[in-house]
This record gives sequence, structure tokens and C-alpha cells, in this order.
Amino acid sequence: MPSPVQEFFSSPTQKFAVVGASSNRAKFGNKVLRWYVDNGYTAVPVNPKEKTIESLDVAQNLSSLPGNPADYHVSVITPPAVTKSVLEEAHKNGIISVWLQPDVDSPEAIAFAKEKGIKLIYGGPCVLVIGIPSSRAKL
Repeated sequence: MPSPVQEFFSSPTQKFAVVGASSNRAKFGNKVLRWYVDNGYTAVPVNPKEKTIESLDVAQNLSSLPGNPADYHVSVITPPAVTKSVLEEAHKNGIISVWLQPDVDSPEAIAFAKEKGIKLIYGGPCVLVIGIPSSRAKL
């Protein structure tokens, strides 16, 4: 049986949304976005205050992702107080696979995800450390 991380990266053509992406290269929201791109994945930054990040068009929220939002897996790098609302929007859009990067979870967010059947990675593992590169990665 695959681990939650293996399941999250089960397809080399999987699309990802990075909620909390930042144009500041020192911030984890930027580092996580670059990890996806550098490792061969299609990634869309999500940030209501930005237009482009790392030369990528930014979605203002999960509802405005290109195509069908339900086709995306989501990495979240937001303050814990915002995380539950991100999960609510994910659920509303049919997104079922979410990775809460370290220090963004809250008991309310985790309870909501479990109640709604969202497949959740949380509690510490970071994509920068244990993410699985795509077979399309330019390593």
C-alpha cells in the first residue's frame, strides 16, 4: 500500500497548487513552489495579492485555478489561522488531496479535513525534504 506521500505524487503529470506562494525567494511559499517546478511538476501559485511569481501566473484562490480545481493536489503554506478556510475552499472545489507544510496546521483545520474526507498530509513532513520528483524532472 502506498504511503500518503507516494499517493500525493502518484502521477508524473499531476498538477499542484501552492497556496501561500510568495514572490520572496527567502520564504517557504516560494521555496515550495520552486521545488515543484524544479522537480518536473506543473504548479500554480495561489496568492490573492500577487499577479506573477517566478514567471508563473498566479491564481487568486483555489476557485480560480486554470481548468478544473478538482484536478489539483494542494500544498498549503499559510498561517494556521487561515488554513481551515483554505481547506473549506478546497472541499468546495472537489479537491481531495492536501499537504499542510510544517507549522500551518491547526486542530480545527485537521478536524474539518477528516470530517470531509480530504486526504491530508500534516504534522511535520515537508515537501522540500521528502517530496518525490517527477520522472519529468530536469535533475
